[in-house]
Amino acid sequence: MISTYQKPLAEVDQAREDHLAFVAGLEERGLSVTAGRQDPPTGGIILLDVDTEAEAQEIIAQDPYVVRGLATYAAVGWQISRGALAGYQRKY
Repeated sequence: MISTYQKPLAEVDQAREDHLAFVAGLEERGLSVTAGRQDPPTGGIILLDVDTEAEAQEIIAQDPYVVRGLATYAAVGWQISRGALAGYQRKY
């Protein structure tokens, strides 16, 4: 999921603690592989480990950034074929 901030960064950052807690919860549930802010900070990326785009959209709709109208997300499918994540195995 690739996010684009819809509000100024200062406003986004006011919700960052809640957003990071949301991402930590995804990690604990085995739904997030990795995440981070883009550079420059115009949005972020959350690599979800889910089976369908519908599931990804359902999960990301709960992100405080989305709930508060601070960011939108675009789903981009990806098949790992090389690199550090090439041997990635779902944990749950």
